Amino acid sequence: MRLTFEEIEEQIKKVFIRYGMSEEKAAVCARVHTESTYDGIYSHGTGRVARFVEYIQKGWVDVNAEPEIEKTAGGVCVVNGHMGPGILNAMFAADRAMELADRHGIAMVGIRNTTHWMRGGTYGLYAAERGYISIMWTNTESVMPPWGAKECRLGNNPLVMAVPGVEGQAPLMLDMAISQYAYGKLAMTRLAGKKLPLPGGFDKDGNITDDPGAIEESRRIMPIGYWKGSSLSFMLDVLGAVLADGIGAADLDRVGKGSCGGASQVMIVIDPSKTTSGEHMRETISRAVAHLKSAALSEGSSGIFAPGEDYIRFRKEHDEKGIFVEGVIWEQILNL
Repeated sequence: MRLTFEEIEEQIKKVFIRYGMSEEKAAVCARVHTESTYDGIYSHGTGRVARFVEYIQKGWVDVNAEPEIEKTAGGVCVVNGHMGPGILNAMFAADRAMELADRHGIAMVGIRNTTHWMRGGTYGLYAAERGYISIMWTNTESVMPPWGAKECRLGNNPLVMAVPGVEGQAPLMLDMAISQYAYGKLAMTRLAGKKLPLPGGFDKDGNITDDPGAIEESRRIMPIGYWKGSSLSFMLDVLGAVLADGIGAADLDRVGKGSCGGASQVMIVIDPSKTTSGEHMRETISRAVAHLKSAALSEGSSGIFAPGEDYIRFRKEHDEKGIFVEGVIWEQILNL
């Protein structure tokens, strides 16, 4: 089905208010969920509303909590999220990181004791649209086996990188889980009755498969780059916990408060005007994108895309046709 931005946003806001959020907090969270859906990240937009409500009901998210700055040292800051809504904690931290980057050129804000920030790219775009470069990530509970294992001991630890757009264009933005596909993507693909475009994990018998349901059943998602992705995920977990003075997968598993309950997140934000001119940055980005797209297309290719062009394409489609929402997901939201 297709809906307007306002229809989705208003309904999600009503749901969040119904489950105890203030109107102001509900509005911020509803907008982020709707923007994620508008950008084609359905799994972390409308697809996450029911789970967020479930976590509120279980007491795993405290809708009344406020983020608190616990440590500062130059351009470094640690924030305690007090298990409040992850979106609100992440927005608070992003604002603080930009303030510190203005002062010091570069800032690092760690967020500990927080909850799922939903779409990580939200905060990369938020900074890039204001002229900053960012590198951000979150750790998660164990949802992926290390390479060579069949039991989950790694998070999929989403990683975000974003740079400002040039000449009025949208920012370039990488937002990826360290698994080939995030579990949210598996669920949305399964609900749509589709296969994955490429294999994304193993079935219960250890066979590589493109069946999202089989991977959800086995809990054996595949790391990007095989052993390399496995190692990258491990390092993001450790660095996230250390830099945020928080915890990693080993302890998140013990806490057992759902997806990212108690997670550690890191936001590194840079003011590029401290290192280069705006003209040089614009020329560099434009030349890099042009160079990327100058390559001859492979057989059956639908084109070459710079990071972030997927969300731009979704925006165009949704502006023309309305925003796509799975019927079963919308019915779920209406019944909350």
